[in-house]
Amino acid sequence: MTASVHRRRRLAHAALGLPVCMLVAGGVAEARIIRIEITSRQSPAFEGRTFGDVGAYEKLRGKAYGEVDPSDPRNAVITDIHLAPKSATGTILYSMDIFILKPIAMRKGNRRLFVDINNRGTMRWDDMNGGANVNDPTRASDAGTGFLMNLGYSIVGNGWDMAATSDGSRLTITVPVAKNPDGSSITGPSYEYINFDNAKAVRYTLAYPAATLDKSKATLTVRARLDDSPAKIRASDWEYVDGKTIRLLPEGTAFKTSHIYEFTYTARDPLVAGLGLAATRDFVSFLRHQAKDDLGSPNPLAGDIQNAYSFAVSQSARYINDFQTYGFNEDEKGRRVLDGVLNWIGGGSGGNINYRFAQTNRTERNRQHHLYPEAVFPFAYPVLKDHLSGRTAGRSERCTASNTCPHALEVNSANEYWVKGASLLHTDTKGNDLPDPRNVRVYLLSGLQHGTGNYASRGVCQQLTNGTHAEPALRALLVALDRWVSRGTEPPPSAVPRRADKTAVLAVPRPGFQTAVVPQEALGWPAIPGVTYTGLITARYRLDFGPLFEKKGILSNFPPPVADRPAYAQFVAKVDEDGNEIAGIRLPAVAAPTGTTTGWALRRSGFGENDGCEAAGQYIPFATTRAERLATGDPRLSLEERYKNHEGYVTAVTAAARQLEERRLLLPEDVRRYVAEAQASPVLKP
Repeated sequence: MTASVHRRRRLAHAALGLPVCMLVAGGVAEARIIRIEITSRQSPAFEGRTFGDVGAYEKLRGKAYGEVDPSDPRNAVITDIHLAPKSATGTILYSMDIFILKPIAMRKGNRRLFVDINNRGTMRWDDMNGGANVNDPTRASDAGTGFLMNLGYSIVGNGWDMAATSDGSRLTITVPVAKNPDGSSITGPSYEYINFDNAKAVRYTLAYPAATLDKSKATLTVRARLDDSPAKIRASDWEYVDGKTIRLLPEGTAFKTSHIYEFTYTARDPLVAGLGLAATRDFVSFLRHQAKDDLGSPNPLAGDIQNAYSFAVSQSARYINDFQTYGFNEDEKGRRVLDGVLNWIGGGSGGNINYRFAQTNRTERNRQHHLYPEAVFPFAYPVLKDHLSGRTAGRSERCTASNTCPHALEVNSANEYWVKGASLLHTDTKGNDLPDPRNVRVYLLSGLQHGTGNYASRGVCQQLTNGTHAEPALRALLVALDRWVSRGTEPPPSAVPRRADKTAVLAVPRPGFQTAVVPQEALGWPAIPGVTYTGLITARYRLDFGPLFEKKGILSNFPPPVADRPAYAQFVAKVDEDGNEIAGIRLPAVAAPTGTTTGWALRRSGFGENDGCEAAGQYIPFATTRAERLATGDPRLSLEERYKNHEGYVTAVTAAARQLEERRLLLPEDVRRYVAEAQASPVLKP
């Protein structure tokens, strides 16, 4: 390396905070991790707890530093990457938090990488273990059941979300600000959808700083419900506190409870958010293939990993959707990054990451975060034609061309069908059923909400929320994914509502509104006393974000209007006489129910009554006896009529769980848990 090249490398690394005295000679820069720094090590972890034949684990935390070549076609898809500041070698630099949990005796592990794609900086591997959400596990109890460790997985995570805030344990990433070629700030339209379910918020922090504090260049509106017309708030009734904060006037005025405020303004200094896609690609590739970093620091997993599987929940599953769409499952040497993908509650939406002034913390639901570029074509894996735009694309288009497609299991709750257009994941844009791609299977967990609610609490919703757990099915599907990748064993067949078998019910668009309706009669929804049914479902429109959006990720029409925009066809699962969904994977709570469970819910009085209750579903319990249900006019059979006694209920749960085990949708240990929980339950106990 010449002196001048060495100097450029020193400058590039110094920009990342690397100690220049430790630099060694290297080749031409490429998209890769150039340094890892382990800042803490706990060995053994979990207070020395051991796991089956694998033994004890150790935990490593630290930072990784990467560089990306903007001229590589694999990276050129990142919005504004050519406007990011470059190092002396012409690369774009970033840094991120990393987490590694691995067997101390690596030879005892299973040589598989469990890539935890964190949600807003919070890791979710504990979902598999039945433990609490902890980013920095320390106690023995933090390992939960130890499911993943008993199997021998190495568990890793990295920062990717530039909007994730650090609390000392969350995983974050630092990416550069894009600038005009002359170094001046880039400006453009930005949009904030503001909603608080309390009367305590008196100020709001913007995602990006305002380009000007001239209030005539911004607009703030308010409405009580989603279908109301927004009313403009006078400039004298709000103000900028500073470039990133607004508040209502007079000072101390709270935002009205559950009202919808929308703020449009000109922002400045967009982050190159799409670098978060490259970050995961390059970190996983480093762990799989590199022995050490540029400075000689060893890769803690060097030579161990045969297969890598991602696990993503909600926001991070939508990120993995984009990760595939933009071709990031191919590393800089043309190798597959993830062999398997297990996505939970991501629907067919993207991650709001690869566009100018991206806001990754947004996610659209019935009355939440509408009009962001999240639900944009393509939705499904196969390459299809969008009948509304004429575009042809698919999530697997790029990986098919490079032969780097992963095996993918897409799992969604009923909530994704009602509020996030999940049916588009397995239909064309007209709503016609699609055959499964060779490498993809799709599942509905019937009657579940987005995440786990509480059978005893309603929050801001009208009914009790849905406390059905998805994790038992996810554990079984992880095992199925591993066997599919490593042994070629086909996973359980897809289980989703289909128009072909008449288990799918089409939604009816409402032109000009942000929601559609599922007719009650077509759905088969019973008339349950005290339960309101509106059929409300989020509509998916072909929105116009401006002429530069699809090719360059630049929004010039933001927020886009809904009026006169065409809608995509979408559907939900038909229900039985109890209101429980027929299609999909019916866990024991649905197959041997104690009530009706739904993926949709409505807000109660004082909180936007009858608007959608976002991620929540409902639990509407059955009457205990026939006399009780007849007294209220409930058409659903009582517990007594269904099961006769407690033993009958336990028998029904046992049969439902064992049937799922036969279909490889539950593991034996989870079958035993279901049976034990049924035996301990108060259902029809004398």
